[in-house]
Amino acid sequence: MFSKIIATGSYLPSNILTNQDLEKKVDTTDEWIRSRTGIERRSIADPQQTTSDLGYEAAKKAIDRSGIDKHEIDLIIVGTCTPDVPTPNVGAIIQEKIGLKDFPAFSIEAACSGFVYAMNLANKFILSGDSKCALVIGAETLSRITDWEDRNTCVLFADGAGAAILKPSEDPGIIYSKLGANGAYSDLLYVPYGTSKRPLKEQRNDNFLQMKGNEVFKVAVKTLESIAKDSLKEVNMTSEDIDWFIPHQANIRIIQAVSKRLNIPEKKVIISLTDHGNTSAASIPLALDQSIREGKIKTGDTVLLQSFGAGFTWGTVIIKI
Repeated sequence: MFSKIIATGSYLPSNILTNQDLEKKVDTTDEWIRSRTGIERRSIADPQQTTSDLGYEAAKKAIDRSGIDKHEIDLIIVGTCTPDVPTPNVGAIIQEKIGLKDFPAFSIEAACSGFVYAMNLANKFILSGDSKCALVIGAETLSRITDWEDRNTCVLFADGAGAAILKPSEDPGIIYSKLGANGAYSDLLYVPYGTSKRPLKEQRNDNFLQMKGNEVFKVAVKTLESIAKDSLKEVNMTSEDIDWFIPHQANIRIIQAVSKRLNIPEKKVIISLTDHGNTSAASIPLALDQSIREGKIKTGDTVLLQSFGAGFTWGTVIIKI
């Protein structure tokens, strides 16, 4: 028995922020942003939109495309580091918005690895028999924790959501899944304060993302290369067996460095950050849904999903579409 994706969906806010727009806000240029990140534009949620709003829209599309009755869903897991409120959790909020109740619905915080972590958990629920139809979502409103006066971070982050519906199947679906984390690197990408941790004296950037970019790059490339090779070895596969590679859409230089080390040609690498920016937990499901909608990824294709995020957290999922 396998867990298999039967449908995907995604949602991006309509407000588009281009590199040219950012040139007017901070000391940067379109050329500088594109050459160092690969990003040209990103979506920003309206002030009244919440993470659950974005996740709900992506979930609706996945449900519509799946052809299932929404009441078949018996599990909702949301990966996010930007919840609407501390409680109730985003999964429960989306459950209510869909019009469902009386089954597990929760969110997990693993930063950019949130969707992959959620996929791993949903897979275990299905394989154990505790779920027959799981809705997995990655949703973020990173614009709410971005310092728009910091030229090094404001060019990166954006808002969006992606979703997938998983059901049991005798045909191969999730072939392999593994997660990891190392809190020793927590000071390289973090938000200083939040709900229970508060500063004695408030500073302007206390609630914004802080990042040491060069250090993050080095650890990300090394870690992603290592876990990808280990994962492929576990299932007796090589990079040649992978039809498509969907890494976390953080930075074009990280993606290029990892794919080169894995000997995965550029034509097999899915790049969506050009238009989406870094949407953290939403980046992989956004890229997956976009690629399926465009007809790149087809039924029967083998796809390697890889995430790496603050924590540091990381994860790999190898799936057959």
